[in-house]
Amino acid sequence: MSSWKGKTRGGLAGYRFFIFLLKYSGLKFSYFFLRLVVLYFVFFAPKARNPIYWYFRNIQQFGKLKSVRYLFKNFYALGQVLLDKVALLADFKTRFTFDFEGEEYLHQMAAEEGGFLIGAHIGNWEIAGQLLERINTRVHILMVEAEHERIKKLLDSVMVKKRMDIIAMKDDLSHLIEIKKALDNNEIVALHGDRFVEGAKTITGKLMGREALFPYGPFYMALKYNRPVTFVSAVKETDTHYHFYATKPRKYAWPKDPVEREKELDGILAEYTAEMERILKKYPEQWFNYYYFWDVPNN
Repeated sequence: MSSWKGKTRGGLAGYRFFIFLLKYSGLKFSYFFLRLVVLYFVFFAPKARNPIYWYFRNIQQFGKLKSVRYLFKNFYALGQVLLDKVALLADFKTRFTFDFEGEEYLHQMAAEEGGFLIGAHIGNWEIAGQLLERINTRVHILMVEAEHERIKKLLDSVMVKKRMDIIAMKDDLSHLIEIKKALDNNEIVALHGDRFVEGAKTITGKLMGREALFPYGPFYMALKYNRPVTFVSAVKETDTHYHFYATKPRKYAWPKDPVEREKELDGILAEYTAEMERILKKYPEQWFNYYYFWDVPNN
């Protein structure tokens, strides 16, 4: 079973080039040029290509031709959501529209005791920042430290509308203090529940009918802190339109019995994977985990 390596693929030159295109040529022309980049990744990036092709063949159970077609769609969708994020947060005059399904739940959490938003690498979570700005509380985004530094150095200079409070995950676990502080202030902590780095504690669950490993931390915190939890995603539906989903918040009690505690953790994970599965069936091309997420025999 593979784990995420804690790095996002892509070089500084590529990011700078597309920022230049977005600024001076607009989103549509950038999409056009993106197709050439997609061809490169499909033919010359087997480490990213092979796990996604396997996902379409074995998880979505598409035929060979459909899997190849969706491979192109997947890389193109990934490029689009990255460009969209920069275009929106850099205020490059691109107008996006949104459907917000479950927005009232987030307002409810903000008005009461805060809580957790647990998402996945499906669609484009950061594009939903426009919604988070409408919530009357601080929203903290938990990120792996390496990812945080990369994003900060590359994009802060252009993302003039960026309004996120970042909590960087660190080896000394100091991020747990920041999370506790945010919850004590009845604020919201947003994090992903589908990636773990090598050596991290994991929990096993079923997604799309096959077992996979998930990070233990997000579901442990949801149980430990006894705060409302909602599962969220933001998926791309057209070139300039996104759909945000949030489930009804739920609080989970902390059982004293360790056996019951593990059962409760399994239950939280099952609810999370059920929501992920619902979204993946509607938007199969927007799965953006480029490693073998599921256990792969003889791989």
